[in-house]
Amino acid sequence: MARVEYAEIARAESERGELVLRERRPENGPSSLELRANGVFVMDTVEVTTERALATAALDVVEAPVAVVVGGLGLGFTMHEVLADSRVEKVAVVEIEQALVDWMRNGTVPHGPALLADARVTVVVADVAVALAEAAPSSYDLVLLDVDNGPDFLVHEGNAELYRAPFLHSVRAALRDGGALAVWSASRSPDLLAALTTVFGSAEEQAHDVTLQERAERYWLYVARVPSNA
Repeated sequence: MARVEYAEIARAESERGELVLRERRPENGPSSLELRANGVFVMDTVEVTTERALATAALDVVEAPVAVVVGGLGLGFTMHEVLADSRVEKVAVVEIEQALVDWMRNGTVPHGPALLADARVTVVVADVAVALAEAAPSSYDLVLLDVDNGPDFLVHEGNAELYRAPFLHSVRAALRDGGALAVWSASRSPDLLAALTTVFGSAEEQAHDVTLQERAERYWLYVARVPSNA
């Protein structure tokens, strides 16, 4: 097996714990960035298909995704896919970790400054649960949620509430008729599907097979829509 070295690029501490950005340097092949929270793998810059799929799955079911909320900045790949859609006029990115926003803005994440320079983007440093609870009714067409590893592999226990009915009702209230919510999960979650179905009336799950650092993995996307005639 090829040898891999890691170099720490940046580290930050907050009340939620430790956030680390490191560079993965394989003996053979290009280097990549990896983000970890409290020692748990969150994402990297190699396997980004599900981050992009989170955006396209929702964009495909909304006729006019003018205003979009991206819950969780990550390394910017979901936001990048949203911005590639010419129908999108406004993207509010809600990220709770100020350090991650700073790393994207100052070039610690090399592709970050160009993404955040897009005039359609507004970054809000806040808890997405609070931000959406305070949103004006029917103010968004899409909400994309990727703030943790899903309801069954939480990095932060407090995020469990993001996959339950009270928060999902807040999201539904913030969506316009015909709008949609898409949620990324590291594992299949019948409970999340059931909660979405209860709140929205129906929902679907999509399996996505990926290769992550030479391992076969399956990730899941959950999509729910507000009826156009709600």
